[in-house]
Amino acid sequence: MTPQELVVRMLPPFGGWLALAALALPGGSPLRGAAVVLFLAAGPGAAVVRVCAPALGARPAEGPVERRDPDFARHSDLLERLMLMLLLSIGAVMLVATVLIATHTFSAQRVLLTLTLLTTLAAFCPPLRASPPPRTTPRTPKGSAQ
Repeated sequence: MTPQELVVRMLPPFGGWLALAALALPGGSPLRGAAVVLFLAAGPGAAVVRVCAPALGARPAEGPVERRDPDFARHSDLLERLMLMLLLSIGAVMLVATVLIATHTFSAQRVLLTLTLLTTLAAFCPPLRASPPPRTTPRTPKGSAQ
């Protein structure tokens, strides 16, 4: 792993720890709010999407029949990853908050700490391997006469 890959891999957990450190700022501080909102909106999802990236990139996007944009596949994949990152982050926030509410231990600091720990754990996970591409030749069913 190159140093650049390590830096990219550790950006989401660093954002979480930075958001936790920002809680020491005064309550109405715009810097505090920006750090927390930015991490909650993108941090956990970015770590999970990085783990799933090889599996997501195994099959390229299929564009319309008429291709007017030569970079359709690249733009489509980028948009897919950004939306997945955002929605996974929001889902993780909702799930952690719901669990903490159900256990009567909810606080904003606990939600942020739990998500930061999960994001750090996801950053240390190895990337998933891509599944092999599907076969292009049709298989004949067992017992058929062909």
